[in-house]
Amino acid sequence: MPPLLLIIPLFLSLLCPSSAIRSFPDKMIAVVVGDESNMVSSSNFMEAPVYENGHECPVSAKNGAVSSASERETCDDRFLVHVAMTLDGEYLRGSIAAVHSVLKHTSCPENVYFHFIASDSGSPTANELTRIVESTFPSLAFKVYPFDEKLVKELISSSIRKALDNPLNYARSYLSDIIDECVQRVIYLDSDVVVVDDIRKLWSVSLTGSRVIGAPEYCHANLTKYFSDGFWSDPELPKVFDGKRPCYFNTGVMVMDLRKWREGRYGAKIEQWMDVQKERKIYELGSLPPFLLVFGGDVEPIHHRWNQHGLGGHNVLSSCRSLHPGPVSLLHWSGKGKPWRRLDEGNPCPVDRLWAPYDLYRPFSQRLEQR
Repeated sequence: MPPLLLIIPLFLSLLCPSSAIRSFPDKMIAVVVGDESNMVSSSNFMEAPVYENGHECPVSAKNGAVSSASERETCDDRFLVHVAMTLDGEYLRGSIAAVHSVLKHTSCPENVYFHFIASDSGSPTANELTRIVESTFPSLAFKVYPFDEKLVKELISSSIRKALDNPLNYARSYLSDIIDECVQRVIYLDSDVVVVDDIRKLWSVSLTGSRVIGAPEYCHANLTKYFSDGFWSDPELPKVFDGKRPCYFNTGVMVMDLRKWREGRYGAKIEQWMDVQKERKIYELGSLPPFLLVFGGDVEPIHHRWNQHGLGGHNVLSSCRSLHPGPVSLLHWSGKGKPWRRLDEGNPCPVDRLWAPYDLYRPFSQRLEQR
């Protein structure tokens, strides 16, 4: 178990407001509810509090732009913090909680611009997801981009866990093509995270030299287990790491330089390894290993506080995990177990209660009471 001194400040940080100004809505969102309790619509979520910039924040040219933001609003503001995430029906509750946590803990919430990637053929549709985000966060600056799943469907091979085969898991490899070209830098976040610190601190990380991405690295991890014996026994494939000290990093939290990514055609390099995987089966963990192969040994190291990962438990067994020792800025429920599911089942892990304050989901019984 983590030290008590770690848990107490973290709980306090969840309860205490940051320097941003908050005002709270008088009521929940009132829209028509479908016949089924599990239908995904804007009625599933309460309207978030309004988060406004503190006095110390630089003036933002977008001035509270909404989802119909023009290219100028997206691109011509040097004070914007750009955050990219995926949106789909299965993980929407987690995505909403993640956005809520970012806004709650940053002192300049009006200067955060969200870029959401949604399947072009999924349900709910990109337009439906846009309406859900608009009704939950009426003042949020964001844009929803459709992702053409055909780009990766023929490249994906089966993983250790079916959820890892979702084409949206691979959208992070195409952000430089999907997001407006004028956006040169983003923070990528998975849908199963909550941020308990000011996102501007992560945004301020410098990517030195030719480095394209920054992420917390874990050099004590055994990198060999992420690739098959056939990969390591091949006379050529392991040479990709020659002259480097490759370390494991989790792709659920990354600072990405999209300008360098485009110039270096890194999306094509990742696809090349996916082609090898289709022919040779050199790994089993979905979209992660190609990132390790392309960027391992050339990642800007970010403090571990920005990705307390693995809280979802083992990839096969949904076992509970405790926090790692040390300071915490971001909690990540990577692994099989997701906090909203375990909370609904009445069998949460202790760390799941740290996620709950950001949950804006409204149970079906509450929705019926509003009708």
